[in-house]
Amino acid sequence: MASADRLEDLAQIVLNNLENQQDWTRLQIHHGPSHPRPLISGLSPRRLYTHPDEQIEILKAERHLGGARLPQPPEFEWVLPVHLVEKPTIGQFAAVFDSIDALPPDALSEDDTAAEGGDDAAARWKQWRGSKRQKRIVLAVVQDDSTVSYYVMHDGIVKPRQN
Repeated sequence: MASADRLEDLAQIVLNNLENQQDWTRLQIHHGPSHPRPLISGLSPRRLYTHPDEQIEILKAERHLGGARLPQPPEFEWVLPVHLVEKPTIGQFAAVFDSIDALPPDALSEDDTAAEGGDDAAARWKQWRGSKRQKRIVLAVVQDDSTVSYYVMHDGIVKPRQN
């Protein structure tokens, strides 16, 4: 595992990239004893992931609404900065997932209150949103030249998407 200063530098590189090149907002670095290493939370400019079952329900709801498109607002995401030469173990990833909730703190989820509407076909797709979603992180891999590559990583097994 890298030193605390090195992990903080990685987090700062990723935060700068998210803010200045990826157009994320409301970014915050989370430190402390509850997290095994610094994590970033923030709001991406567009939706990063749609659960396959949610995708099916969205299509059904749009058909029910006469073809009107449902808005797909972005959600707050956790971001885990790592360096390309690191070799994290499954146990280290599990420790990160164990240290987080589905949504970062301060992530106001309008979908949590809207999804409580019951069995309405137009609202069923919201059951995969907000705090109801499965835990996930965006893995930010930093290379030596400060290039950052992003990958969505889930906690546990996730049903594959259908194209």
